[in-house]
Amino acid sequence: MFELFNPKWRIPFIGISRVTLLVSAALMLLSIVLLVKPGLNFALDFTGGAVVELGFDEPADLERIRTMLDDAGYDGVQVQSFGSVRDVLIRLRPDHASVGAEPEASEAAAPRADQPRELEQSAGERVHQLLTENGMPSRVKRNESIGPQIGQELAEDGIVGMVFVMVGIMIYVAIRYEWRFGLAALAGEAHDVLLTAGFLALTQQEFDLQALAALLTVAGYSINDKIVIFDRIREMFRTTAKLTPAETIDMACSDTLSRTVITGITTLMALTVLYFLGGENLKGFSLTLIVGIVIGTYSSILFASPLLLHLGVTKQDLMPKMRDETELARRP
Repeated sequence: MFELFNPKWRIPFIGISRVTLLVSAALMLLSIVLLVKPGLNFALDFTGGAVVELGFDEPADLERIRTMLDDAGYDGVQVQSFGSVRDVLIRLRPDHASVGAEPEASEAAAPRADQPRELEQSAGERVHQLLTENGMPSRVKRNESIGPQIGQELAEDGIVGMVFVMVGIMIYVAIRYEWRFGLAALAGEAHDVLLTAGFLALTQQEFDLQALAALLTVAGYSINDKIVIFDRIREMFRTTAKLTPAETIDMACSDTLSRTVITGITTLMALTVLYFLGGENLKGFSLTLIVGIVIGTYSSILFASPLLLHLGVTKQDLMPKMRDETELARRP
């Protein structure tokens, strides 16, 4: 089978680890700044708004509907197929869901707290009327309003879910390998998720439930990459005696480099196709994964693995307790 890299090569990753760790630390700090200001561009899943489901007699042209609503002043609207090509789900921002108001209407037109039903009907009827007047007759099948409280609960649940995922991964790795491996895995996960979220804040891409799912997927993909390298590091610590810890980590990363790169490239190929051909609604999800996988591949080799050395991992930490040291000394 074709090997992308010669397995006998030992690339000196540790030799540049101080630079890569400093770069990663700087990027993490920059990401934190970006998450504070300008912050994530939360979508309707988290901010609330109106949801309108419309039924058409013919297959709906989603791009035409988006253009029509955008021209009418409904910026930030989300349009997607719902169940069939004749059913369309439209999500409107809270400031576009005022009773009897156009998108640029004043605060005087805003609904009172005791008018939730009017709010629901107003959003659907306005969109229905706009599309009908532009030659796209439809039926209003559903009108719902999403309050900001629901969005806040979703955001809190997402944060809790992310924390549980990362802590669970750290505990698993610490038990399976050694506690320093758990710390390195946790730092790598925080690095990957934080940099990916920082990218979303920098580009102001809408952060919705799909983006949250993409971040969780990035965490899962990233730890899988790190586990492969960590397993090779443990194996080489146990089967070699003459290599230093730095040389052992370099050799382990070099041995798994072919697998790491090929896995990343093939995954990126699939996600690139999804980005260009998967439709408007999957672009944010696929782009987040593309960025996260690139970051995760980098951190597995140049952040998490070198971090093990700086945490002080040695051969003795991973050797079976009852193994005869003279047996280890006879090995190459």
